[in-house]
Amino acid sequence: MAEKNAKTVETLEHIPGGEHGGGFPPFQKDTFASQMIWLALTFVALYLLMSRIALPRIGGILEDRRRHVGADLAEADRLKAQSEEAIAVYEKALADARNRAQALANETHQKHAAEAEAARHDLGAKLNARIAEAEKDIRNRRAAAMTNVHSIAADATAAIIERLIGRPPAGAEVESAVADVLKR
Repeated sequence: MAEKNAKTVETLEHIPGGEHGGGFPPFQKDTFASQMIWLALTFVALYLLMSRIALPRIGGILEDRRRHVGADLAEADRLKAQSEEAIAVYEKALADARNRAQALANETHQKHAAEAEAARHDLGAKLNARIAEAEKDIRNRRAAAMTNVHSIAADATAAIIERLIGRPPAGAEVESAVADVLKR
């Protein structure tokens, strides 16, 4: 290790401004003026390079980008307007379709209601006719039954009286008695 340290010291002695040779190179008096000239020349060269070549290219790129973004925004606005117009047309068509469907439904409902009312009316008329026919048939049968009841009652009464008294009663008396009873 001692050998390594000796080589490092030896190397440092050969470097200008080495171990105790005068400090930080940019602050040495004998190289300060030339360093300032090179700094100024480098600054001017970099300034010219940046102002004439790099900055115009960057500015062009930024301007192209601004125009491209502006064109994209204009296209987006145009597409948005088209989509809003398409949505409005769609909503109008949807509303028209709903209105047509509602009108069709109402028309169909009214048609079916009218058909049902007509069918109900026809059925009511048929039923009333059948009821009237049935009532007439009932009246006829009742009249026939009452006629039969009158003759049966008269025959039964005559038979009962003949059994009770042993001789047949007068036909006119039995008929009038049965007629009085049936009238009540």
